[in-house]
Amino acid sequence: MIKIENLTKRYGASYALNGISFEVNKGEIVGFLGPNGAGKSTTMNILTGYLSFTDGKVEIDGLDVLDFPDEAKKKIGYLPEQPPLYLDMTVTEYLNFVYDLKGCTLNRKKHIAEILEVVKLTDVKGRLIGNLSKGYRQRVGIGQALVGNPEVIVLDEPTVGLDPRQIVEIRNLIRTLGLDHTVILSTHILSEVQAVCDRVIIINKGRITADRRTEELAAAVEGNRRMSVKICGPAKEVLPAVRALPGVLSVESLGNLDMDSTSYVIESDSGIDIRKPLFQLLSRNNWPLIGAETAGTNLEDVFLALTDRPLEPKSRKRRGKTPENG
Repeated sequence: MIKIENLTKRYGASYALNGISFEVNKGEIVGFLGPNGAGKSTTMNILTGYLSFTDGKVEIDGLDVLDFPDEAKKKIGYLPEQPPLYLDMTVTEYLNFVYDLKGCTLNRKKHIAEILEVVKLTDVKGRLIGNLSKGYRQRVGIGQALVGNPEVIVLDEPTVGLDPRQIVEIRNLIRTLGLDHTVILSTHILSEVQAVCDRVIIINKGRITADRRTEELAAAVEGNRRMSVKICGPAKEVLPAVRALPGVLSVESLGNLDMDSTSYVIESDSGIDIRKPLFQLLSRNNWPLIGAETAGTNLEDVFLALTDRPLEPKSRKRRGKTPENG
């Protein structure tokens, strides 16, 4: 559905995007994740036709955005980080305005009613947008993206500034949209990705650093094994003894959770299984092990590891006609 090849955006000598490539298949909900200034919004603006690019190729459902700009844009619904709302219009007036603006040919009354139902705005359809809460305004913004029933929905930071209840509601709405649309969700909120996305693309300093299924993302980092254990024994003796085991990189005490036991997080070197030597150590010292589980790398760990990792030098190629180089 979406194909991006060697996409580059340069401002003078600085690169906002440095030759990124990825594809999004029909029906996927993809999280586009990265720190502020990584290139997320630049990519979204190029994808939706709001920004030119220096080099590369962008296709929407097989249509090159340079060769067929109008046809490509009709296949995309876009919610920018700041929703493009007219606060002095009612919800229904605004959706009708967007309907006319997009030149939509679907049955007007039925189509707008369906959008109001999907984004749960039916009860406030007659109210001025300026009098709605931020959560409802975000829903209106998503509603305008759905006008014309585009195959692709692009959402740029859709939950910024919302309260916890509103965030949950918008996430549920995004999951609903994923049943009938391809969705790209640009965000820097890690829990957002885990909650709604099938796949995660991480961008940092204008380059793609990871592209994995959400549940497989931890495998993108070659790193440590982490275990959470609960041991009965004096912490001042347990800590140095466990730290001395071959392959152990660090041991952190989480304190006494029970009267006679202490919880620890143990990190070992890649490829080292410390379970047997740990059991033998505890057995020799008569320190009962009353709990142990793998404390797998969470998304925050992966994100920090991938975005802190030095980027490899990359040769730059120029090809094809572009808005900036002809």
